[in-house]
Amino acid sequence: MPRGITPQDRRGRGWIPRLPSYAPRVTPTIQREPKFAGESALPTIVVLGGGFGGLAAAKALRKVKARIVVIDRQNHHLFQPLLYQVATAGLAAPDIASPIRRILRKQKNTEVRYAEVTAIDPETKTIAMGDRSLGYDYLVIATGATHSYFGNDQWGAVAPGLKTLEDAHEIRAKVLRAFESAEVTDDAEEQRAWLRMVVVGAGPTGVELAGALAELSRKILDKDFRHFDPRGTEVLLIEGGPRVLLAYPEDLSEKAEDQLRSLGVTVRKGAMVSNITEEGVTIGEAEFLPAKTVLWAAGVQASRMLGATGAKTDRAGRVQVERDLSMPGHPEVFVIGDAAHFEQYGAQIPGVAPAAMQMGRHAGDQIQRLMKSRGTEAFHYTDKGSMATIGRASAVANFRGRHLSGFLAWMAWLFIHLIFLIGFRSRLVVLINWFSAYVGYRPAARVFAEMAKADDSTSPRAAEE
Repeated sequence: MPRGITPQDRRGRGWIPRLPSYAPRVTPTIQREPKFAGESALPTIVVLGGGFGGLAAAKALRKVKARIVVIDRQNHHLFQPLLYQVATAGLAAPDIASPIRRILRKQKNTEVRYAEVTAIDPETKTIAMGDRSLGYDYLVIATGATHSYFGNDQWGAVAPGLKTLEDAHEIRAKVLRAFESAEVTDDAEEQRAWLRMVVVGAGPTGVELAGALAELSRKILDKDFRHFDPRGTEVLLIEGGPRVLLAYPEDLSEKAEDQLRSLGVTVRKGAMVSNITEEGVTIGEAEFLPAKTVLWAAGVQASRMLGATGAKTDRAGRVQVERDLSMPGHPEVFVIGDAAHFEQYGAQIPGVAPAAMQMGRHAGDQIQRLMKSRGTEAFHYTDKGSMATIGRASAVANFRGRHLSGFLAWMAWLFIHLIFLIGFRSRLVVLINWFSAYVGYRPAARVFAEMAKADDSTSPRAAEE
């Protein structure tokens, strides 16, 4: 063996000589290789959004010789179907959120940027991120949706919706703070207002929120307070349409309503909310209901930024895409998920995770076809079913015409959501929390914190565990 070489140095494709102790030491100059070999010659594919659709598109492009840039204003992917459980103290945020960088860490042709896109210019093929810009050859817009208050944006300050982790934390604090406030007030009317919780909108999110709030008050907090009985909390679900879960088959809507009522939820159908304040909700022209906790689950809208692209949009701000999901006049731009208006068999496809994932995969496939100078194909949505959970051991499900309700539907709901959670840790933690909640009605995240008021020199107040 040559002098200065040790067996430990024989690694990889060869060995590294070790200089003898008398040799002069020279600090080597390391030239860093570019992140993408031949980067300037590679086409750039930008994916806006790290949700279900955006990640599906990025993963569909994992073997493409291109520079893929995924941009999101959050650093994490959020499993939104379980977000309501964070809002109602059933799960903690890390249980349903995973860093986007970690999800895509093995995809060598992909980089992740933590930034907020402020403008899209299809004519110049650039996107703006504040004072920075990025050019693209192909673009996938998967920016999702936000709350729509139907022209009454001021309601957002007192009736939070549920789309982000920040929303979930705000709702959880609002709900738990209501019980704390009811405990200390001596005014009976004020206490009733604190203990009336209103959910506006009886779609899947509204139904799940209402059911979880009813269980929280009747099964979880029932023995925690001394000056009132939490089981007397009124959970009111208000729906402007003729039934809950309007997009579901009628028999499942009826079963869902029966399950809600069995939990103690009051369901008001055909009721239109005309005003929301800090003091309560007005229904119709004159019916006022005092309520300190109002949650919004009645409508969504796409990013206003989409309208500035010049593309034709619907009333919810979604781009009316071509059959291949491309933006009209711009075959290199694809719009998917809640940002896209796409009709099949005369109806808008639902704004759910499976639809976004299918659209994302399709967009990725079409970009590959364009890169090979081949024509694109029309998108076809495959409806694999829909489901909503109402409470412990209560759910409704529609699997391609097969209707399930009750415990069997709930078990199917649990199984499917565990499968689609990203990461073994998340699956394990959620499973343990669900088992604990099922056996002992003990939620995992009954903590909230708020900043001290300006005239309070004490530390921030924290609620009970």
